[in-house]
Amino acid sequence: LGFLQRSDEAYDAYYKSTWNAAWRGPAFHRLAELDCARGHWSTALDHIDRSLNAGADNLNARNLKTVILRQLGREREAQDFLIATCALDPLDIFSRFLASGSPPADHQQRLDLIFDLLRAGLAEEALTVASAPFSPSADGAIPMLLYARAHVLRRLGRAEESAAALHDAAAADSAYVFPSRLEEMLLLEEALRFNPGDGCAHYYLGNLLYDRRRHRDAIAAWERATQLDPDLPVVWRNLGIAYYNQLHDVPRAQAAFDRARRLAPKDARILYEQDQLARRAGVPVADRLANLEAHRDLVEQRDDLSVEHASLYSSTSQPKRALNVLLSRKFQPWEGGEGMVLAEYVRANILLGQRALASRQPAEALRFFEAAQNPPESIGEAPHLLSNRSIIEHWLGTAWAQAGNPANAAAHWERAARTHGDFQSTQVKAISEMTFWSALALQRLGRRGEALTLLHQIRDYAMQLDERTPKIDYFAISLPAMLLFDEDLKLRQSITARFLQAQALLGLGERERSLQLLQEVLRLDRSHTGAIDLMQAEFPQ
Repeated sequence: LGFLQRSDEAYDAYYKSTWNAAWRGPAFHRLAELDCARGHWSTALDHIDRSLNAGADNLNARNLKTVILRQLGREREAQDFLIATCALDPLDIFSRFLASGSPPADHQQRLDLIFDLLRAGLAEEALTVASAPFSPSADGAIPMLLYARAHVLRRLGRAEESAAALHDAAAADSAYVFPSRLEEMLLLEEALRFNPGDGCAHYYLGNLLYDRRRHRDAIAAWERATQLDPDLPVVWRNLGIAYYNQLHDVPRAQAAFDRARRLAPKDARILYEQDQLARRAGVPVADRLANLEAHRDLVEQRDDLSVEHASLYSSTSQPKRALNVLLSRKFQPWEGGEGMVLAEYVRANILLGQRALASRQPAEALRFFEAAQNPPESIGEAPHLLSNRSIIEHWLGTAWAQAGNPANAAAHWERAARTHGDFQSTQVKAISEMTFWSALALQRLGRRGEALTLLHQIRDYAMQLDERTPKIDYFAISLPAMLLFDEDLKLRQSITARFLQAQALLGLGERERSLQLLQEVLRLDRSHTGAIDLMQAEFPQ
Protein backbone atom coordinates (compact mmCIF):
# COMPACT_ATOMS: atom_id res chain seq x y z
CA LEU A 1 0.00 0.00 0.00
CA GLY A 2 2.87 2.32 0.73
CA PHE A 3 4.48 1.66 -2.65
CA LEU A 4 1.11 2.30 -4.28
CA GLN A 5 0.91 5.70 -2.54
CA ARG A 6 -2.17 4.60 -0.57
CA SER A 7 -0.76 6.01 2.65
CA ASP A 8 -4.03 6.15 4.64
CA GLU A 9 -4.66 2.46 4.09
CA ALA A 10 -0.99 1.70 4.79
CA TYR A 11 -1.26 3.62 8.07
CA ASP A 12 -4.22 1.49 9.16
CA ALA A 13 -2.45 -1.74 8.20
CA TYR A 14 0.69 -0.75 10.11
CA TYR A 15 -1.40 0.02 13.18
CA LYS A 16 -3.12 -3.34 13.01
CA SER A 17 0.26 -5.08 12.80
CA THR A 18 1.32 -3.48 16.10
CA TRP A 19 -1.01 -5.96 17.80
CA ASN A 20 1.60 -8.64 17.11
CA ALA A 21 4.66 -8.42 19.38
CA ALA A 22 7.05 -9.56 16.65
CA TRP A 23 6.02 -6.67 14.37
CA ARG A 24 5.43 -3.98 16.99
CA GLY A 25 8.84 -2.32 16.62
CA PRO A 26 8.94 -2.24 12.77
CA ALA A 27 5.28 -1.16 12.55
CA PHE A 28 5.59 1.79 14.92
CA HIS A 29 8.76 2.76 13.04
CA ARG A 30 6.84 2.87 9.74
CA LEU A 31 3.99 4.78 11.41
CA ALA A 32 6.47 7.36 12.65
CA GLU A 33 7.85 7.74 9.11
CA LEU A 34 4.36 8.41 7.77
CA ASP A 35 3.78 10.89 10.61
CA CYS A 36 6.98 12.71 9.64
CA ALA A 37 5.92 12.85 5.99
CA ARG A 38 2.66 14.50 7.13
CA GLY A 39 4.43 16.88 9.52
CA HIS A 40 2.83 15.33 12.61
CA TRP A 41 6.00 15.54 14.69
CA SER A 42 4.54 15.01 18.17
CA THR A 43 2.67 11.89 17.05
CA ALA A 44 5.82 10.74 15.27
CA LEU A 45 7.78 11.04 18.52
CA ASP A 46 5.23 8.93 20.37
CA HIS A 47 5.33 6.25 17.70
CA ILE A 48 9.13 6.17 17.42
CA ASP A 49 9.43 5.83 21.20
CA ARG A 50 7.04 2.86 21.07
CA SER A 51 9.18 1.37 18.30
CA LEU A 52 12.36 1.80 20.36
CA ASN A 53 10.68 0.27 23.40
CA ALA A 54 10.24 -2.87 21.30
CA GLY A 55 13.78 -2.75 19.87
CA ALA A 56 16.13 -0.22 21.42
CA ASP A 57 19.03 -0.84 19.00
CA ASN A 58 17.12 -0.26 15.76
CA LEU A 59 19.55 2.23 14.19
CA ASN A 60 17.12 3.64 11.62
CA ALA A 61 14.51 4.18 14.32
CA ARG A 62 17.09 5.92 16.50
CA ASN A 63 18.13 8.15 13.62
CA LEU A 64 14.52 9.03 12.89
CA LYS A 65 14.07 10.02 16.53
CA THR A 66 17.03 12.39 16.17
CA VAL A 67 15.32 13.99 13.17
CA ILE A 68 12.01 14.29 15.05
CA LEU A 69 13.64 15.85 18.11
CA ARG A 70 15.36 18.42 15.90
CA GLN A 71 12.05 19.26 14.23
CA LEU A 72 10.49 19.76 17.67
CA GLY A 73 13.28 22.17 18.61
CA ARG A 74 14.81 19.86 21.21
CA GLU A 75 18.32 20.27 19.83
CA ARG A 76 20.30 19.34 22.94
CA GLU A 77 18.33 16.15 23.45
CA ALA A 78 18.66 15.32 19.76
CA GLN A 79 22.43 15.82 19.87
CA ASP A 80 22.90 13.62 22.93
CA PHE A 81 20.77 10.89 21.38
CA LEU A 82 22.72 11.10 18.12
CA ILE A 83 26.06 10.80 19.96
CA ALA A 84 24.78 7.65 21.66
CA THR A 85 23.67 6.20 18.31
CA CYS A 86 27.08 6.90 16.74
CA ALA A 87 28.74 5.15 19.67
CA LEU A 88 26.43 2.18 19.22
CA ASP A 89 27.55 1.75 15.59
CA PRO A 90 30.25 4.13 14.29
CA LEU A 91 29.77 2.78 10.74
CA ASP A 92 26.05 3.52 10.47
CA ILE A 93 25.62 5.77 7.43
CA PHE A 94 22.39 7.50 8.54
CA SER A 95 23.76 8.68 11.90
CA ARG A 96 27.05 9.73 10.28
CA PHE A 97 25.07 11.84 7.82
CA LEU A 98 23.04 13.43 10.62
CA ALA A 99 26.24 14.19 12.53
CA SER A 100 28.33 15.58 9.66
CA GLY A 101 25.89 16.53 6.90
CA SER A 102 28.13 14.63 4.45
CA PRO A 103 26.68 11.72 2.49
CA PRO A 104 28.58 8.41 2.31
CA ALA A 105 31.16 7.99 -0.43
CA ASP A 106 29.69 4.63 -1.49
CA HIS A 107 26.98 5.20 -4.09
CA GLN A 108 24.84 2.20 -3.10
CA GLN A 109 24.86 3.43 0.50
CA ARG A 110 23.72 6.81 -0.79
CA LEU A 111 20.74 5.17 -2.44
CA ASP A 112 19.87 3.39 0.82
CA LEU A 113 20.06 6.69 2.68
CA ILE A 114 17.94 8.53 0.09
CA PHE A 115 15.16 5.96 0.39
CA ASP A 116 15.30 6.08 4.20
CA LEU A 117 14.96 9.86 4.07
CA LEU A 118 12.17 9.83 1.49
CA ARG A 119 10.02 7.45 3.53
CA ALA A 120 9.99 10.09 6.24
CA GLY A 121 9.24 12.87 3.75
CA LEU A 122 12.70 14.44 4.19
CA ALA A 123 13.01 15.49 0.55
CA GLU A 124 15.49 18.35 1.07
CA GLU A 125 17.85 16.07 2.95
CA ALA A 126 17.42 13.40 0.27
CA LEU A 127 18.29 15.99 -2.39
CA THR A 128 21.49 16.84 -0.51
CA VAL A 129 22.54 13.21 -0.72
CA ALA A 130 21.47 12.77 -4.35
CA SER A 131 23.25 15.97 -5.43
CA ALA A 132 26.62 15.26 -3.80
CA PRO A 133 29.60 14.88 -6.17
CA PHE A 134 30.09 11.35 -7.37
CA SER A 135 33.11 9.32 -6.32
CA PRO A 136 35.29 7.86 -9.11
CA SER A 137 34.33 4.21 -8.44
CA ALA A 138 32.51 2.50 -11.32
CA ASP A 139 29.90 0.68 -9.24
CA GLY A 140 26.96 1.13 -11.60
CA ALA A 141 24.94 3.27 -9.17
CA ILE A 142 25.37 6.72 -10.75
CA PRO A 143 22.41 6.44 -13.18
CA MET A 144 20.15 5.35 -10.31
CA LEU A 145 21.35 8.27 -8.18
CA LEU A 146 20.44 10.61 -11.05
CA TYR A 147 17.00 9.02 -11.37
CA ALA A 148 16.59 9.45 -7.62
CA ARG A 149 17.63 13.09 -7.89
CA ALA A 150 15.07 13.63 -10.65
CA HIS A 151 12.38 12.10 -8.44
CA VAL A 152 13.26 14.25 -5.44
CA LEU A 153 13.34 17.43 -7.52
CA ARG A 154 9.90 16.61 -8.91
CA ARG A 155 8.58 16.11 -5.38
CA LEU A 156 9.95 19.53 -4.53
CA GLY A 157 8.19 21.09 -7.52
CA ARG A 158 11.38 21.80 -9.49
CA ALA A 159 10.22 20.27 -12.77
CA GLU A 160 12.85 21.74 -15.11
CA GLU A 161 15.72 20.58 -12.91
CA SER A 162 14.07 17.17 -12.66
CA ALA A 163 13.91 16.91 -16.46
CA ALA A 164 17.60 17.82 -16.67
CA ALA A 165 18.45 15.10 -14.16
CA LEU A 166 16.48 12.57 -16.21
CA HIS A 167 18.47 13.60 -19.28
CA ASP A 168 21.73 13.12 -17.38
CA ALA A 169 20.58 9.70 -16.14
CA ALA A 170 19.76 8.55 -19.66
CA ALA A 171 23.22 9.63 -20.85
CA ALA A 172 25.17 8.11 -17.93
CA ASP A 173 27.46 5.11 -18.30
CA SER A 174 25.30 1.97 -18.34
CA ALA A 175 28.05 -0.43 -17.24
CA TYR A 176 27.34 -2.52 -14.13
CA VAL A 177 23.89 -1.03 -13.53
CA PHE A 178 21.83 -3.69 -11.78
CA PRO A 179 18.98 -2.10 -9.77
CA SER A 180 17.54 -4.47 -7.20
CA ARG A 181 15.32 -2.48 -4.82
CA LEU A 182 11.59 -2.05 -5.30
CA GLU A 183 12.18 1.68 -4.81
CA GLU A 184 14.48 1.60 -7.85
CA MET A 185 11.79 -0.13 -9.91
CA LEU A 186 9.42 2.72 -9.06
CA LEU A 187 12.09 5.30 -9.95
CA LEU A 188 12.56 3.72 -13.37
CA GLU A 189 8.84 3.44 -14.03
CA GLU A 190 8.42 7.10 -13.09
CA ALA A 191 11.38 8.10 -15.27
CA LEU A 192 9.79 6.36 -18.25
CA ARG A 193 6.51 8.18 -17.70
CA PHE A 194 8.30 11.51 -18.04
CA ASN A 195 10.94 10.40 -20.56
CA PRO A 196 9.62 7.36 -22.48
CA GLY A 197 12.48 7.60 -24.97
CA ASP A 198 15.09 6.61 -22.38
CA GLY A 199 16.39 3.30 -23.73
CA CYS A 200 18.72 2.78 -20.76
CA ALA A 201 15.84 3.01 -18.28
CA HIS A 202 14.06 0.21 -20.16
CA TYR A 203 17.29 -1.79 -20.05
CA TYR A 204 17.75 -1.29 -16.29
CA LEU A 205 14.11 -2.08 -15.61
CA GLY A 206 14.44 -5.27 -17.64
CA ASN A 207 17.42 -6.31 -15.51
CA LEU A 208 15.41 -5.88 -12.33
CA LEU A 209 12.30 -7.59 -13.67
CA TYR A 210 14.24 -10.58 -14.97
CA ASP A 211 15.90 -11.02 -11.60
CA ARG A 212 12.44 -10.98 -10.00
CA ARG A 213 11.32 -13.70 -12.44
CA ARG A 214 9.01 -11.41 -14.35
CA HIS A 215 10.63 -12.79 -17.48
CA ARG A 216 8.09 -11.74 -20.10
CA ASP A 217 7.96 -8.20 -18.76
CA ALA A 218 11.77 -8.10 -18.77
CA ILE A 219 11.90 -9.26 -22.38
CA ALA A 220 9.41 -6.55 -23.37
CA ALA A 221 11.52 -3.93 -21.57
CA TRP A 222 14.73 -5.07 -23.24
CA GLU A 223 13.10 -5.20 -26.66
CA ARG A 224 11.89 -1.64 -26.17
CA ALA A 225 15.42 -0.68 -25.15
CA THR A 226 16.80 -2.09 -28.42
CA GLN A 227 14.22 -0.09 -30.40
CA LEU A 228 15.27 3.14 -28.68
CA ASP A 229 19.00 2.41 -28.50
CA PRO A 230 19.95 -0.48 -30.80
CA ASP A 231 23.66 -0.15 -30.01
CA LEU A 232 23.62 -1.50 -26.43
CA PRO A 233 25.38 -4.89 -26.73
CA VAL A 234 24.49 -6.16 -23.25
CA VAL A 235 20.78 -5.74 -23.96
CA TRP A 236 21.09 -8.00 -26.99
CA ARG A 237 23.10 -10.45 -24.89
CA ASN A 238 20.39 -10.45 -22.22
CA LEU A 239 17.73 -11.01 -24.84
CA GLY A 240 19.72 -13.94 -26.21
CA ILE A 241 19.68 -15.62 -22.80
CA ALA A 242 15.99 -14.83 -22.27
CA TYR A 243 14.94 -16.03 -25.73
CA TYR A 244 16.67 -19.37 -25.08
CA ASN A 245 15.75 -19.92 -21.43
CA GLN A 246 12.23 -18.49 -21.39
CA LEU A 247 10.88 -18.60 -24.96
CA HIS A 248 12.91 -21.65 -26.04
CA ASP A 249 13.52 -19.84 -29.34
CA VAL A 250 17.01 -20.88 -30.44
CA PRO A 251 17.15 -18.92 -33.73
CA ARG A 252 16.16 -15.66 -32.02
CA ALA A 253 18.67 -16.33 -29.26
CA GLN A 254 21.44 -16.90 -31.79
CA ALA A 255 20.47 -13.78 -33.74
CA ALA A 256 20.54 -11.71 -30.54
CA PHE A 257 24.00 -12.98 -29.65
CA ASP A 258 25.22 -12.33 -33.19
CA ARG A 259 24.07 -8.73 -32.78
CA ALA A 260 25.76 -8.45 -29.38
CA ARG A 261 29.01 -9.77 -30.84
CA ARG A 262 28.93 -7.25 -33.70
CA LEU A 263 28.38 -4.42 -31.24
CA ALA A 264 31.03 -5.62 -28.79
CA PRO A 265 33.61 -7.52 -30.88
CA LYS A 266 36.23 -7.31 -28.11
CA ASP A 267 34.02 -8.65 -25.32
CA ALA A 268 35.41 -12.09 -24.46
CA ARG A 269 32.53 -12.86 -22.11
CA ILE A 270 29.96 -12.49 -24.88
CA LEU A 271 32.08 -14.72 -27.14
CA TYR A 272 32.10 -17.40 -24.43
CA GLU A 273 28.35 -17.19 -23.98
CA GLN A 274 27.78 -17.29 -27.72
CA ASP A 275 29.84 -20.47 -27.91
CA GLN A 276 27.90 -22.05 -25.04
CA LEU A 277 24.68 -21.25 -26.88
CA ALA A 278 26.13 -22.78 -30.04
CA ARG A 279 26.91 -25.94 -28.11
CA ARG A 280 23.33 -26.24 -26.87
CA ALA A 281 21.99 -25.40 -30.32
CA GLY A 282 23.85 -28.36 -31.81
CA VAL A 283 26.35 -26.39 -33.89
CA PRO A 284 29.02 -28.83 -35.19
CA VAL A 285 32.23 -28.85 -33.17
CA ALA A 286 34.27 -27.91 -36.25
CA ASP A 287 32.19 -24.75 -36.72
CA ARG A 288 32.50 -23.85 -33.04
CA LEU A 289 36.25 -24.34 -33.25
CA ALA A 290 36.50 -22.16 -36.36
CA ASN A 291 34.68 -19.36 -34.54
CA LEU A 292 37.06 -19.50 -31.58
CA GLU A 293 40.09 -19.79 -33.86
CA ALA A 294 39.04 -16.56 -35.54
CA HIS A 295 39.16 -14.77 -32.17
CA ARG A 296 42.12 -16.30 -30.39
CA ASP A 297 43.02 -12.97 -28.76
CA LEU A 298 39.70 -13.08 -26.92
CA VAL A 299 39.96 -16.79 -26.14
CA GLU A 300 43.27 -16.22 -24.39
CA GLN A 301 41.67 -13.70 -22.03
CA ARG A 302 39.50 -16.29 -20.26
CA ASP A 303 40.03 -19.66 -18.60
CA ASP A 304 36.56 -20.91 -19.54
CA LEU A 305 37.06 -20.04 -23.21
CA SER A 306 40.51 -21.61 -23.19
CA VAL A 307 39.26 -24.93 -21.83
CA GLU A 308 36.45 -24.95 -24.42
CA HIS A 309 39.07 -24.22 -27.08
CA ALA A 310 41.12 -27.19 -25.87
CA SER A 311 38.07 -29.44 -25.77
CA LEU A 312 37.16 -28.56 -29.34
CA TYR A 313 40.70 -29.35 -30.47
CA SER A 314 40.44 -32.80 -28.87
CA SER A 315 36.99 -33.33 -30.40
CA THR A 316 38.40 -32.60 -33.86
CA SER A 317 41.32 -35.04 -33.54
CA GLN A 318 43.86 -32.38 -32.53
CA PRO A 319 44.80 -33.41 -28.96
CA LYS A 320 48.35 -32.04 -29.27
CA ARG A 321 46.95 -28.56 -29.82
CA ALA A 322 44.55 -29.10 -26.94
CA LEU A 323 47.43 -29.96 -24.64
CA ASN A 324 49.38 -26.91 -25.80
CA VAL A 325 46.45 -24.67 -24.88
CA LEU A 326 46.05 -26.28 -21.45
CA LEU A 327 49.77 -25.98 -20.65
CA SER A 328 50.09 -22.41 -21.94
CA ARG A 329 48.41 -20.70 -18.98
CA LYS A 330 47.81 -20.96 -15.24
CA PHE A 331 44.16 -21.76 -14.62
CA GLN A 332 42.19 -20.51 -11.63
CA PRO A 333 39.17 -22.42 -10.29
CA TRP A 334 35.78 -20.90 -11.05
CA GLU A 335 32.22 -21.73 -10.06
CA GLY A 336 30.64 -24.05 -12.57
CA GLY A 337 34.03 -25.09 -13.95
CA GLU A 338 34.97 -27.61 -11.27
CA GLY A 339 36.87 -30.50 -12.84
CA MET A 340 36.65 -29.19 -16.41
CA VAL A 341 40.29 -28.24 -16.92
CA LEU A 342 41.57 -31.44 -15.31
CA ALA A 343 39.19 -33.56 -17.39
CA GLU A 344 40.37 -31.98 -20.65
CA TYR A 345 44.03 -32.33 -19.60
CA VAL A 346 43.53 -36.03 -18.88
CA ARG A 347 41.55 -36.44 -22.08
CA ALA A 348 44.20 -34.84 -24.31
CA ASN A 349 46.97 -36.98 -22.83
CA ILE A 350 44.95 -40.17 -23.21
CA LEU A 351 44.13 -39.38 -26.83
CA LEU A 352 47.82 -38.73 -27.53
CA GLY A 353 48.76 -41.95 -25.74
CA GLN A 354 46.24 -43.91 -27.79
CA ARG A 355 47.80 -42.51 -30.97
CA ALA A 356 51.22 -43.60 -29.81
CA LEU A 357 49.91 -47.11 -29.12
CA ALA A 358 48.37 -47.23 -32.60
CA SER A 359 51.83 -46.36 -33.98
CA ARG A 360 53.45 -49.07 -31.83
CA GLN A 361 55.29 -46.52 -29.67
CA PRO A 362 54.60 -47.77 -26.13
CA ALA A 363 57.29 -45.65 -24.49
CA GLU A 364 55.71 -42.50 -25.93
CA ALA A 365 52.26 -43.72 -24.87
CA LEU A 366 53.47 -44.32 -21.31
CA ARG A 367 54.80 -40.77 -21.17
CA PHE A 368 51.35 -39.36 -21.99
CA PHE A 369 49.43 -41.71 -19.71
CA GLU A 370 51.75 -40.97 -16.79
CA ALA A 371 51.35 -37.24 -17.47
CA ALA A 372 47.56 -37.73 -17.28
CA GLN A 373 48.06 -39.28 -13.87
CA ASN A 374 50.20 -36.36 -12.63
CA PRO A 375 48.71 -33.02 -13.70
CA PRO A 376 50.92 -29.93 -13.30
CA GLU A 377 50.11 -27.23 -10.76
CA SER A 378 49.20 -24.82 -13.57
CA ILE A 379 46.03 -26.82 -14.23
CA GLY A 380 44.67 -25.30 -11.02
CA GLU A 381 43.08 -28.47 -9.66
CA ALA A 382 43.94 -32.02 -8.69
CA PRO A 383 41.83 -35.18 -8.78
CA HIS A 384 39.58 -35.83 -5.80
CA LEU A 385 40.69 -38.73 -3.63
CA LEU A 386 37.43 -40.57 -4.37
CA SER A 387 37.40 -39.92 -8.12
CA ASN A 388 37.53 -42.90 -10.45
CA ARG A 389 40.71 -42.89 -12.54
CA SER A 390 40.37 -46.37 -13.99
CA ILE A 391 40.61 -45.01 -17.55
CA ILE A 392 44.22 -43.95 -16.91
CA GLU A 393 45.09 -47.25 -15.21
CA HIS A 394 43.53 -49.20 -18.07
CA TRP A 395 45.61 -47.43 -20.69
CA LEU A 396 48.79 -47.59 -18.61
CA GLY A 397 48.30 -51.34 -18.42
CA THR A 398 47.73 -51.50 -22.16
CA ALA A 399 50.92 -49.52 -22.84
CA TRP A 400 53.01 -51.76 -20.57
CA ALA A 401 51.55 -54.82 -22.29
CA GLN A 402 52.62 -53.45 -25.67
CA ALA A 403 56.04 -52.68 -24.20
CA GLY A 404 56.42 -56.34 -23.27
CA ASN A 405 56.09 -55.97 -19.49
CA PRO A 406 53.11 -58.11 -18.45
CA ALA A 407 53.80 -57.69 -14.72
CA ASN A 408 53.44 -53.90 -14.85
CA ALA A 409 50.45 -54.24 -17.18
CA ALA A 410 48.69 -56.56 -14.76
CA ALA A 411 49.43 -54.22 -11.82
CA HIS A 412 47.74 -51.28 -13.53
CA TRP A 413 44.79 -53.35 -14.73
CA GLU A 414 44.39 -54.68 -11.20
CA ARG A 415 44.23 -51.12 -9.85
CA ALA A 416 41.60 -50.26 -12.46
CA ALA A 417 39.62 -53.40 -11.60
CA ARG A 418 39.67 -52.60 -7.87
CA THR A 419 38.25 -49.11 -8.39
CA HIS A 420 34.62 -48.94 -7.30
CA GLY A 421 32.27 -45.98 -7.58
CA ASP A 422 33.15 -42.45 -8.61
CA PHE A 423 33.06 -38.97 -7.13
CA GLN A 424 31.15 -36.58 -9.39
CA SER A 425 29.30 -33.34 -8.63
CA THR A 426 30.33 -33.56 -4.96
CA GLN A 427 28.73 -36.97 -4.44
CA VAL A 428 29.79 -40.61 -4.76
CA LYS A 429 28.10 -42.61 -7.52
CA ALA A 430 28.13 -46.40 -7.71
CA ILE A 431 28.22 -46.38 -11.54
CA SER A 432 29.68 -43.73 -13.82
CA GLU A 433 31.27 -43.43 -17.26
CA MET A 434 34.53 -44.61 -15.64
CA THR A 435 33.09 -47.98 -14.55
CA PHE A 436 33.42 -49.22 -18.15
CA TRP A 437 37.20 -49.02 -17.90
CA SER A 438 37.23 -51.17 -14.78
CA ALA A 439 35.26 -53.80 -16.74
CA LEU A 440 37.76 -53.66 -19.62
CA ALA A 441 40.61 -54.09 -17.14
CA LEU A 442 38.91 -57.19 -15.76
CA GLN A 443 38.67 -58.56 -19.30
CA ARG A 444 42.40 -57.91 -19.87
CA LEU A 445 43.13 -59.78 -16.64
CA GLY A 446 41.18 -62.77 -17.95
CA ARG A 447 38.45 -62.38 -15.32
CA ARG A 448 35.68 -62.47 -17.86
CA GLY A 449 32.92 -63.54 -15.47
CA GLU A 450 33.54 -60.51 -13.24
CA ALA A 451 33.78 -58.28 -16.30
CA LEU A 452 30.44 -59.54 -17.65
CA THR A 453 28.78 -58.99 -14.27
CA LEU A 454 30.05 -55.42 -14.12
CA LEU A 455 29.03 -54.66 -17.72
CA HIS A 456 25.52 -55.96 -17.03
CA GLN A 457 25.41 -53.74 -13.94
CA ILE A 458 26.31 -50.74 -16.10
CA ARG A 459 23.58 -51.62 -18.61
CA ASP A 460 20.96 -52.20 -15.90
CA TYR A 461 21.88 -48.94 -14.18
CA ALA A 462 21.61 -47.07 -17.48
CA MET A 463 18.14 -48.46 -18.14
CA GLN A 464 17.01 -47.51 -14.63
CA LEU A 465 18.52 -44.05 -14.99
CA ASP A 466 16.57 -43.44 -18.17
CA GLU A 467 13.33 -44.12 -16.30
CA ARG A 468 14.01 -41.82 -13.35
CA THR A 469 12.59 -38.34 -12.92
CA PRO A 470 15.58 -36.00 -12.66
CA LYS A 471 15.65 -33.43 -9.91
CA ILE A 472 17.93 -30.69 -8.67
CA ASP A 473 19.53 -31.89 -5.47
CA TYR A 474 19.40 -30.04 -2.16
CA PHE A 475 22.81 -28.38 -2.52
CA ALA A 476 22.17 -27.49 -6.18
CA ILE A 477 25.22 -29.42 -7.31
CA SER A 478 23.34 -30.12 -10.55
CA LEU A 479 23.29 -26.42 -11.36
CA PRO A 480 26.84 -25.46 -12.48
CA ALA A 481 26.07 -26.47 -16.07
CA MET A 482 22.93 -24.30 -15.88
CA LEU A 483 24.52 -21.10 -14.59
CA LEU A 484 24.00 -19.43 -17.97
CA PHE A 485 21.59 -21.40 -20.13
CA ASP A 486 18.88 -23.73 -18.87
CA GLU A 487 19.18 -27.40 -19.69
CA ASP A 488 16.53 -30.05 -20.11
CA LEU A 489 17.42 -32.23 -17.13
CA LYS A 490 15.47 -35.18 -18.48
CA LEU A 491 17.23 -34.96 -21.83
CA ARG A 492 20.64 -34.67 -20.20
CA GLN A 493 19.89 -37.72 -18.05
CA SER A 494 18.66 -39.64 -21.09
CA ILE A 495 21.88 -38.82 -22.98
CA THR A 496 23.96 -40.09 -20.06
CA ALA A 497 21.88 -43.28 -19.92
CA ARG A 498 22.34 -43.92 -23.64
CA PHE A 499 26.08 -43.37 -23.38
CA LEU A 500 26.38 -45.81 -20.47
CA GLN A 501 24.38 -48.36 -22.43
CA ALA A 502 26.67 -47.87 -25.41
CA GLN A 503 29.71 -48.49 -23.22
CA ALA A 504 28.18 -51.65 -21.75
CA LEU A 505 27.21 -53.02 -25.19
CA LEU A 506 30.71 -52.30 -26.52
CA GLY A 507 32.21 -54.25 -23.65
CA LEU A 508 29.75 -57.10 -24.24
CA GLY A 509 30.85 -57.33 -27.88
CA GLU A 510 27.70 -55.81 -29.41
CA ARG A 511 29.68 -53.23 -31.35
CA GLU A 512 27.05 -52.42 -33.98
CA ARG A 513 24.34 -51.69 -31.40
CA SER A 514 26.85 -49.69 -29.36
CA LEU A 515 27.72 -47.61 -32.41
CA GLN A 516 24.03 -46.89 -33.04
CA LEU A 517 23.60 -45.63 -29.47
CA LEU A 518 26.72 -43.46 -29.71
CA GLN A 519 25.33 -41.92 -32.89
CA GLU A 520 22.07 -41.24 -31.03
CA VAL A 521 24.05 -39.52 -28.26
CA LEU A 522 25.83 -37.33 -30.81
CA ARG A 523 22.57 -36.53 -32.54
CA LEU A 524 21.26 -35.21 -29.22
CA ASP A 525 24.56 -33.59 -28.19
CA ARG A 526 27.08 -33.02 -30.94
CA SER A 527 29.70 -31.94 -28.39
CA HIS A 528 29.48 -35.05 -26.17
CA THR A 529 33.17 -35.71 -25.58
CA GLY A 530 32.71 -39.25 -24.30
CA ALA A 531 30.84 -40.37 -27.41
CA ILE A 532 33.28 -38.61 -29.74
CA ASP A 533 36.28 -40.29 -28.12
CA LEU A 534 34.73 -43.74 -27.74
CA MET A 535 33.79 -43.89 -31.43
CA GLN A 536 37.41 -43.24 -32.37
CA ALA A 537 39.09 -45.46 -29.76
CA GLU A 538 40.91 -48.64 -30.69
CA PHE A 539 41.04 -51.43 -28.12
CA PRO A 540 43.96 -53.90 -28.50
CA GLN A 541 42.92 -57.53 -28.30
